[in-house]
Amino acid sequence: MDKIIINGGNPLEGSVEISGAKNAVLPIMAAALMGNGISIITRVPDLRDTRTMIRLMEIIGAKVSFKEGTLTVDGSSVNNPEAPYDLVKTMRASFYVLGPLIARFGEVKVSLPGGCAWGPRPVDYHLKGLEELGAKVTLDSGYILAESKKLQGKTIRFEYPSVGATGNIAMAAVTANGTTIIENAAREPEIEQLCIFLNKMGADISGVGTDKLIIKGVSQLEPADIEVIPDRVEAGTFLMAGAALGEVTINKIVPTHLRTVLIKLEETGAKVRTNQNSITITRSDKIIPVDMTTAVFPGFPTDLQAQWVALMMLAEGSSVITDTVYHDRFSHVPELNRLGANIHVENNVAIIRGVKKLVGAPVMSTDIRASASLINGGLMAHGRTEVSRIYHIDRGYERIEEKFRSLGADIMRKTES
Repeated sequence: MDKIIINGGNPLEGSVEISGAKNAVLPIMAAALMGNGISIITRVPDLRDTRTMIRLMEIIGAKVSFKEGTLTVDGSSVNNPEAPYDLVKTMRASFYVLGPLIARFGEVKVSLPGGCAWGPRPVDYHLKGLEELGAKVTLDSGYILAESKKLQGKTIRFEYPSVGATGNIAMAAVTANGTTIIENAAREPEIEQLCIFLNKMGADISGVGTDKLIIKGVSQLEPADIEVIPDRVEAGTFLMAGAALGEVTINKIVPTHLRTVLIKLEETGAKVRTNQNSITITRSDKIIPVDMTTAVFPGFPTDLQAQWVALMMLAEGSSVITDTVYHDRFSHVPELNRLGANIHVENNVAIIRGVKKLVGAPVMSTDIRASASLINGGLMAHGRTEVSRIYHIDRGYERIEEKFRSLGADIMRKTES
């Protein structure tokens, strides 16, 4: 099993190119199943999760090729509207096939999702939304069965702006009869790009990028091409490392996707400079403690909460981090404390008392973003840190150790039998 070995304390300097966004490409891949022909998706990151989604698409019947960041999907051969447990359990985002498959076939069988170990992420909004569109939804032996001869447009209001449910219901609704209105829709850039892709395929979605999507049903979708947006979570991870350890420039990024994060980073004393598609961060002599509360976009993303906790470990004072999106997402804290941090968790709140020095130690990954926080923590600590179970990081970050090494970090991947 692979480990990442870090000899920490080195300053970081240089630039790194940000990969395409995992959270954008997975729903786009699902949407490509609705096109009766070949769609080409570029800037696709080579991740465990994209590889898992490719396997799922092939089981469903699509012909898929992936080479050097370009994914070609032929949806004309799709013939099996079922997503099996063996794949869905490893990646919750595979649940995104629910909407496209019921839209295309009038029926779908999808396993209840698995994925990251932290906290529940219920699929109720997905299922209630489908029922409101007229689908019959049942649960049988751990599988969701949904069927409808023809979905009917409806006004649906989410109690909470769920990203997954917004994407799934939008994909289901694009070929429904009549007009569907999704109120309190998620506004994340990844959902905005999904809607742009669906419109390229012939859908009629207005209000893209707002919390109210108006979807006028069309008879069918055609294949289309798209380039995936940059990964704002990967970008934030490198920016937070730079805020602690030196001067880092991230390229091929959309700075507006990180507006709230950049404001918070400046509050820590770091200097932030933005250009049209790049951001440079320079550490200050001391890290000012800054409280942070996660929120849906355009708020501070929960996927950067763990990395923010790591940054605050060396702040000169105390900070309070609250996760309002997922209340049980602090599995990284015991591992960060092994580096000498002083972090205490109460319910969905982490209280961090900054320390003067961190010391390397063996630590264990528990999910994708926890893994990133442990790598950042290891880079900040003095001495040797070994991060195990790094298959988690490979689900969401492309060659992270190579990118940090290009910035001057002493970091390597070690394969053990």
